Amino acid sequence: MPNIKSAKKRVIVAETRRQRNMAAKSAMRTQLKKFAAVVAAGNKEEAQAQLVATVKMLDKTASKGIIHKNAADRKKAQLYKHFNNM
Repeated sequence: MPNIKSAKKRVIVAETRRQRNMAAKSAMRTQLKKFAAVVAAGNKEEAQAQLVATVKMLDKTASKGIIHKNAADRKKAQLYKHFNNM
């Protein structure tokens, strides 16, 4: 444990950010699973709604720096590919 006041604060802030990032990543993964389930069910209208929500979440996650922009773009391309192949 650090002794310097600023170093103690950095530990606390880093933990807070880690928790927030983990929650955002978990929500993103859950949204991806929801989309995959709807695509597997074959419901085109519901898949369209889930696709919009999932793409929005990926963009938000990338803009916050939780995942890399290219990773978000790659995932979006995969989503559109699955949606178009329904």
